[in-house]
This record gives sequence, structure tokens and C-alpha cells, in this order.
Amino acid sequence: MPGLGKHRRPKQRPIARKLAFAGTGGAALALPLISATTAGAAVTQPASAPAAATVTLPAVKPAVEKAAAPLTYSVTVGDTLSKIAVEHSVSGGWQALYESNRNAIGGNPSIIRPGLKLSLGAAAKAAVAKATATTAAAKTATTYANNLDGWIRQSLDIMAQHGIPGSYNGIHRNVMRESSGNPLAINNWDSNAAAGIPSKGLLQVIDPTFRAYHVPGTSTDSYDPVANITAACNYAAARYGSIDNVNGPY
Repeated sequence: MPGLGKHRRPKQRPIARKLAFAGTGGAALALPLISATTAGAAVTQPASAPAAATVTLPAVKPAVEKAAAPLTYSVTVGDTLSKIAVEHSVSGGWQALYESNRNAIGGNPSIIRPGLKLSLGAAAKAAVAKATATTAAAKTATTYANNLDGWIRQSLDIMAQHGIPGSYNGIHRNVMRESSGNPLAINNWDSNAAAGIPSKGLLQVIDPTFRAYHVPGTSTDSYDPVANITAACNYAAARYGSIDNVNGPY
């Protein structure tokens, strides 16, 4: 209500309000911009109440936090372990994901039912670490003593990789009969020696036989104990079925 003795100011034409966007370091703030449609009607905001001072910007989360994978995942229709591992950057791929959830999934990694809760992140990384440790342990376990026991055991491992039959006792028995365990033993008096191809090494193999039955991955030196045993066992398997079946000159 106007005071006594005062007249109302004539109404001005409606003021058009527009929005101006002020840049604030990547976030756009909507500030009122007031413009008059008649000359001399410009209205200014009071200096005591700046609009920007009352605006609180939301905190910007680091990109790393957004990319972090959840600890668990609920399987949906159409999911596969491979798809889930890729989408959630599971270290070690689907194999690690399966290993960390084997009890929940069962024996067939190709079958995962909707609603199944899978462990991601830390659990999958633990599975990768376990697999890595197992591989490292296997590598360190393939060291053998430089003696008859070690030579036989190393040869047996190589034979297993190539499907060559034979046992520790079968090899040891024939080695002791043929060379008494001396890898440099050589026969210079029998018919082979007379023909210029003496029997050599732990299992007394002549060079033509050694070359014919040499096993890849072993030394090409017929005096090498592991190579000699492995080639002789390969020959015995072809002729007698196994070195275990050899109980005399062969």
C-alpha cells in the first residue's frame, strides 16, 4: 500500500527475463539476466548479494573412481564369463574369473545362470596371483641333482612329455648293468667297436641308434647322461615296448 500523499509510480511494461550462462571452470551456472524493454529502465542487482556466492558446485569424482570395478556382479541373461571379464577389466580374463568363482559356477565355465553372484576385483586378482605362484613354483621345481638320480628323474620327465614309457627302477637296473653309472663309459672291444661304432654312455648306445632315437630338447652329445638315457629308452620302447622289459644286452 502506498504511503499517504504519495502517488503510485506508473507501471512499466513487463520486463523480459532471460538466462545467461556464466562459465565456472567447466560447470555452467544459470544466472538471471534482466533487460528492460524501455529506455532508462535497466535494473541492476544489489552488490551485496552476488548470485555466484550462493551456488555450491558438486564435487568432481576422479576418473579412476568411476572406472573401478565392483566387488561382485550379478549375472544377467546373455552373460558369459568372457563378456563379464572384459566389461569389468578383470585381471587374468575369464580364466581368473572362473577360478575365483569355481565353487559357485561348478565344473562347466560355459554355464552361468542369471542371478548368480560372481566375485570380481580382489578375488579375481587373488586367483591370478595364485596361478602365477603355482607356475613359478613349477619352474623352480624342475631342477635336478647332477648325479645318476637326477639324470634319471630328468629323463623320466622328458619321456613323459613325449609319451615314452619307462620307470625309475627299469632305467636304474639297466644303467648299472651297462655302465655301472659312469656317463663316460665306452665299449672298445665288442663287434660294434670293431665296426667303428662303439657303445657309449650310461646305457651304452651306439651313435647311429642315438641319432635315430634322439629326443628333441636333449643334448646331441651321446655322452650327455640325460640325452643318452632318453634316447636309449625311446629305442627300447620301439623295440621292446619299454626299458622295463629289458633285462640283458639289447
